[in-house]
Amino acid sequence: MTYVDGFVVAVPTANKERYRAMAEEAAPVFMEHGALKLVECWGDDVPEGEVTSFPMAVKCREDETVVFSWILWPSREVRDAGMKKVMEDARIAGQMEMPFDGKRMIFGGFEMIVDR
Repeated sequence: MTYVDGFVVAVPTANKERYRAMAEEAAPVFMEHGALKLVECWGDDVPEGEVTSFPMAVKCREDETVVFSWILWPSREVRDAGMKKVMEDARIAGQMEMPFDGKRMIFGGFEMIVDR
């Protein structure tokens, strides 16, 4: 069953092009290690909530933009093995400078239950 890794992060708005370039560089690595698709979405209409919201979840500052991303995998097993290989891949491991504060990233793995 298809498996999804989801991510939300606050990226300095000035780093949009650096973030896009990083994602473009990382995408083939994920694909080589089993991912079916990698999607990166730059926030365009992401309201601040009263109780909770994407901006609140990642402590988004005024000079930052929320980015919502996901990676599709064929299964949890392929994801577990593939993610391990991605993290060990020389093109990723210690090579990529993250243009955002990774401590404020939220992420998780999800089993797809509806796909229409």
